[in-house]
Amino acid sequence: MIRKLRYILLLLPLLLPGLWPRAMAQETFRRGLEQISFIPRGQWITGVNVSYTQSDFDNYKFLIIENLGGDLYSFKVSPMLMYAFRDNLAAGGRFAYTRKRARLDNARVVIDSETDYEPGQLYSLSHNYYGTASFRNYLSLGHSMRFGFFNEVQLQIGGGQSKIVNGSGDDITGTYARNFSLDVGLAPGMVAFLNNYSAIEVSVGVLGFSFDKTHAITNQVYIADMKTKNANFKINLFSISFGAVFYL
Repeated sequence: MIRKLRYILLLLPLLLPGLWPRAMAQETFRRGLEQISFIPRGQWITGVNVSYTQSDFDNYKFLIIENLGGDLYSFKVSPMLMYAFRDNLAAGGRFAYTRKRARLDNARVVIDSETDYEPGQLYSLSHNYYGTASFRNYLSLGHSMRFGFFNEVQLQIGGGQSKIVNGSGDDITGTYARNFSLDVGLAPGMVAFLNNYSAIEVSVGVLGFSFDKTHAITNQVYIADMKTKNANFKINLFSISFGAVFYL
């Protein structure tokens, strides 16, 4: 047994040189893809998205809803700041504030000629705040320095409050709610440079995990809590983001 071990130890130096070239060949394998510096190290990336919509209804009719009167509006502002700590790699964050209001003065829901329903007056107002930490990886479109793609990983924490008032006079009811949300998502996008310092970006959410918690009180008496968890593995067309960004 000892003599066999001696033979094995003597043969190892002869076998190892034949194994090392194979291991080195696997480690040095290259696909021939050339990665250029699309976003250089040390560049600041900043921008802001602002949106505002307002609608007014007066005796409006839509499907089974008649005599619809009221108004609604929404406002959102979202500044963003990132820093390229390496070529084509950037990290940073963004802040978002949203405000929505809806007021319904009158409406009539007609099911058929003998069945209808009037919901009465309704007023809703909500405020929400969001903070997002982001990490981006850029990839140029071939050798072009004007067009490129990016993949952004996002971690978002948010919260807010809302109130809903329904009815009028002695039949009025009110609900006050506070909410908290936690989201992790993946948002690929495309960037097109207009010049050396400004660009247009568009991105869409394709993957995400979310958790929401809401605590509501109605008429200062009834208390309700709701928790929701969601995993999304498909393209969300409602999460498309479009804006102007500056690369400084």
